[in-house]
Amino acid sequence: MEPKQLSEELRKGKNPHMSRRRAIIGLSMVGGSMGQLVTLYQTGIISHLPDPPIPIFDADKVDASNYAYSRFNSPDGPIMVLTYALTGWLAAAGGLDRARRNPLLPIAMGVKILLDTAISAKLAQEEWSENKAFCEYCQVATVCSIASLVLAVPEVVTAIRTLLGKQDKNTAASNSTQ
Repeated sequence: MEPKQLSEELRKGKNPHMSRRRAIIGLSMVGGSMGQLVTLYQTGIISHLPDPPIPIFDADKVDASNYAYSRFNSPDGPIMVLTYALTGWLAAAGGLDRARRNPLLPIAMGVKILLDTAISAKLAQEEWSENKAFCEYCQVATVCSIASLVLAVPEVVTAIRTLLGKQDKNTAASNSTQ
């Protein structure tokens, strides 16, 4: 696809899959923003992460714990930023009708979001197990992953149907009216 066409389709294109992709991109940016805040704390740029007045949340405790520094000899905040950036990129890649023209893109996005969701759930369990507290910033990111997974399903199903040679009902109906 030519860059000009891709630009037009991504910025102005309208269909249900694109609307959901835009929501996934937005949720990925929120998840990445949560990782940026955690990173600022974990690297000493800021000295405190404020918590809501709910006893199960203690971001400072969780994000300074062994748990938060146990992977790749790194704090986990920058890893959150990277993973949500990759998810946002996969949601932004491809044009308006990518489920039919390039079905591997939405499938890759769906697999990535499924992994994000599963990893987030596992990390929440570890967070609680080690700290008896949650980082609310991390849990906002987890909710973003879960919401993204729900939003990704229709396009992933269309892409799988395309790969299997089965036309999506909505696509068949729109093709018959053109």
